[in-house]
Amino acid sequence: MASAAPATPSPARSNLRTGALAFAGALAMLGLGYASVPLYRLFCQVTGFGGTTMVASESEAAAAARAATGQTISIRFDASAAMGMPWTFHPSQATDTVTIGERDIATYVARNDSEQTITGVATFNVEPEQAGKYFNKIQCFCFTEQTLAPGQEVTMPVLYFVDPAMLEDPNMKGVEQITLSYTFHRAEAPQDAAPRSTN
Repeated sequence: MASAAPATPSPARSNLRTGALAFAGALAMLGLGYASVPLYRLFCQVTGFGGTTMVASESEAAAAARAATGQTISIRFDASAAMGMPWTFHPSQATDTVTIGERDIATYVARNDSEQTITGVATFNVEPEQAGKYFNKIQCFCFTEQTLAPGQEVTMPVLYFVDPAMLEDPNMKGVEQITLSYTFHRAEAPQDAAPRSTN
């Protein structure tokens, strides 16, 4: 007795399955796209990759201070406003010499030169790149939205220290200066920043 031939799926069912898989794949890609920026930021903050500074706790800062040997390093402060951002943004001082392992403070000044309220957010970077994992911020204004009224000026502090572990890293040999750079970007469109009518 001949066995029955296996049933073949209909073209409509096959097309439906392929479409569902493609749709699921598109949703997964969309989710990864939204997650990639915060995940990349987290990765950079944990590893110091790409010159991203580290975030340190008070206890880590205290441990670094205990390990300080008295050696110093020059820190250069840099600031810029992104294209289309009508703010004046600059460090209070261009350079400072700090003791490696001891906490220090730098300040940056931002002023809204436009005639409308604008919200901005600052991104940051450290050069040379290999110094990123040794530059630790305890307190910083980066990634926190700053809203300034027309003509308003604010001074924003950065509390930081340079990890003494840099002295044992051969990649840091010969590095005499670390540059901390910030760039302020507009966080919302001008029409979004304008007061809304309550009528």
